Amino acid sequence: MFRFIETIRVEDSQIFLLDLHQERMDSVFSHYGKENPYLLKEYFLQQNHDEHGLYKWRIIYDLNGGIHCQMIPYAVEIHNNFELINGNHLEYSFKYENRDEINKLKASADAEAVIFYQNGMITDTSYSNLIFRKDNEWYTPETFLLNGVMRQHLLKSGKIKTLEIGLENIKEFSHFQMINAMIPFNTQEYPIALIQNLFSIKTLEI
Repeated sequence: MFRFIETIRVEDSQIFLLDLHQERMDSVFSHYGKENPYLLKEYFLQQNHDEHGLYKWRIIYDLNGGIHCQMIPYAVEIHNNFELINGNHLEYSFKYENRDEINKLKASADAEAVIFYQNGMITDTSYSNLIFRKDNEWYTPETFLLNGVMRQHLLKSGKIKTLEIGLENIKEFSHFQMINAMIPFNTQEYPIALIQNLFSIKTLEI
């Protein structure tokens, strides 16, 4: 049985991007011909969470009524280096609990964090979408493993744009950021040079 995850930012007892999380959860049930029995707004009230600080509300659920929640204190992890990794075989269109293939590739890298590409096109890191800076504009790759809620939010608000970003043109960007439900825009900016195999990766892999 597949199990799925929602990871939601809660800061000072305030929940963020709730509508987008609800839509994503609804779409999972809809894809499998079912109706989502959970209304996240009401379910959050049942958690009786009134703590200050930043928390990750982690929800694991299945399609048959099973659900488990954790409210976990959270701090953004900062990375010192990244590695481009071929993820052609990865499929993560829904936020599955099972991340074995992603974790295997991450463990095989010689860097703290990985950036996946598929058919030569940049997608995501192992746990976030990406945005890249060029001429003071921010762009997210048109290709992705998972269309995350923060990515959707930033596109709708006009703070970022989509662009084809691949092995052939990634060097044209000066900086990048990791974004996800827990990592908003402008949390941490990395110089592109921190991708340690940026200049050694073979564009023939396209």
